[in-house]
Amino acid sequence: SENLAILEGKSIGIVTNHTAILSNRTHLVDTLHALNVNIIALFGPEHGIRGDAPAGKKIDDGVDELTQIPVYSLYGETRKPNEKMMKGIDLLIFDIQDVGARFYTYISTLYYILQTGAEYNVPVIVLDRPNPIGGVKVDGPIRKENQHSFVGIAPIPIMHGLTVGELAKLFVEENYIKTASKPELIVIKMKNWSREFYFDETNLPWVDPSPNINSLETAIVYPGTCFIEGTNLSEGRGTYEPFIVFGAPFIQADTLIHKLIELGTKGFEIEPFYFQPADIPRMAANPKHKGEICYGARINVTDRNEFEPVQFGINLIYSVHKLFPESLQFRESFFNRLLGDEVVLQKIKNGIHPDEIISSWQDELNEFKI
Repeated sequence: SENLAILEGKSIGIVTNHTAILSNRTHLVDTLHALNVNIIALFGPEHGIRGDAPAGKKIDDGVDELTQIPVYSLYGETRKPNEKMMKGIDLLIFDIQDVGARFYTYISTLYYILQTGAEYNVPVIVLDRPNPIGGVKVDGPIRKENQHSFVGIAPIPIMHGLTVGELAKLFVEENYIKTASKPELIVIKMKNWSREFYFDETNLPWVDPSPNINSLETAIVYPGTCFIEGTNLSEGRGTYEPFIVFGAPFIQADTLIHKLIELGTKGFEIEPFYFQPADIPRMAANPKHKGEICYGARINVTDRNEFEPVQFGINLIYSVHKLFPESLQFRESFFNRLLGDEVVLQKIKNGIHPDEIISSWQDELNEFKI
């Protein structure tokens, strides 16, 4: 409402999905389309333009049913707009809700959009949105160069503590995007946001950022329980509480919980839980251990300011490896990409205590915070 003049006379491409809801609960694209803004292309990230595709599912190009604007997938054959997609565009807008974890791929799409802006000399406007798990906590190893991937796009920690607008500035100013020149970047800032806010303190409507981040509680534990995806444990996909419940057919729940409690329960409670993963439309297709009874646990965060998700994730993987070494399997390359540092897995396998693992990245974390 305050910056519409920027769009006058421009042919616009919008990188967005279902989370681009304005305060009146209408979608950004629908609003600008109704205002006769010249939108000539939409670009959709993982999960698609309307956010209902399962994780990892490649998405095809198409046409947005509501506006009839062409839609190009950035989670199909290409992760970055090419010359054909950029034809006629002289301004890009990015508006997608992030969840605050490095391996959440929407910020990887942002990275490539900033690269595109530099390479095609097209300005990029980023509409800033809150980090739903706050802008205070920063944790996890800094991603190492040999672990560069779509789930580790930049040398930042797992919990980066930044908004998408702040990330965009970081990517550009530190030239993490590795371009010969900087793109013209305009960040439309938020009003009234404080770094200590969790999403439920913003008075904004919660929209599931992706099918399996279906609550703020899920987003809070996700930076730690996402590590499970690099193993043969179920991270709860195929249930309605993914990343909050976890387990496997080989887990002895009471034994695991006893070990986790021994390592500390700051800010959370944990209880035995069993579940049977199943296909769930628009949430999970063929989840791990589909149809099998998985024994494990359910985590309940009782004090989100005290709870340390990354610490919990390391404690969990360490405990399962310690207790069930013959049964636990790692998808090693993927696990390393999630953690951003292959040394972590080696330390877990060598039985290094979680406290020592966590302390090993504190120096680089302190440097990042500066």
